[in-house]
Amino acid sequence: MPSELTSAPAKRLRPVDLGREHGLSAQAVRNYEQDGFLPPAERTPTGYRIYTELHAAALRTFLAHVRAYGHQTAGAVMNAVHAGRIDDALTALDRGHAQLLRDRETLDSVRGAVEHLTAADDPDPFPGPFPLSIGELAHRLRLTPATLRTWEAAGILLPARDRATGHRAFHAVDVRDAELAHLLRRGGYRLPHIAAVVQQIRSAGGTSALAAALADWQERLTARGRAMLSAAAHLDAYLTATADASAR
Repeated sequence: MPSELTSAPAKRLRPVDLGREHGLSAQAVRNYEQDGFLPPAERTPTGYRIYTELHAAALRTFLAHVRAYGHQTAGAVMNAVHAGRIDDALTALDRGHAQLLRDRETLDSVRGAVEHLTAADDPDPFPGPFPLSIGELAHRLRLTPATLRTWEAAGILLPARDRATGHRAFHAVDVRDAELAHLLRRGGYRLPHIAAVVQQIRSAGGTSALAAALADWQERLTARGRAMLSAAAHLDAYLTATADASAR
């Protein structure tokens, strides 16, 4: 808390003292200072670094942002704070929140698309016979074969090949991926984003296992949101502490 940082007398800490709280080595702490994630430390006459509770708070703040936003954004935030560019730090955090919102919207779109594809009144959402040729799949989706080839190049579709002819052979799982891509494309999503979503579904083992995957995705988004709240609390306390330290 800010009061704990500003009211306590300055206590000398070593790199190993800061690192012990987080399971980090003393060298890692020194590296973080060198990279600007901690404020510069004073030195003893013999050259040893002198850290304080303010440095400990900076380390907690940096690591909280790593958990919430990733190492690159966390580093950019701390560098901006230590350079006095608070608005730049807040802008970097705004981008992280905007990405979280986009991820939530994508999850909602995928959930809606999957519900559409596996509607209760359609026991077989991907009827055969299989495999389908690229022309047959294009006709089914009312798309052009060129569009499907573009989706394949983007990693959205992974059709097998007929050993004799080399022609593409689309099976039920490919139709599922194509149907999902078609729904998301109509929703305005770009191909790289769609490819990432389809890969997640593919890794889940198909629509039958997708409910658990979607629930896990939701949990991870919630955890990221909570981590952002925690990081914000650390940053607010650290900004208050640095302002108080500068005023003294």
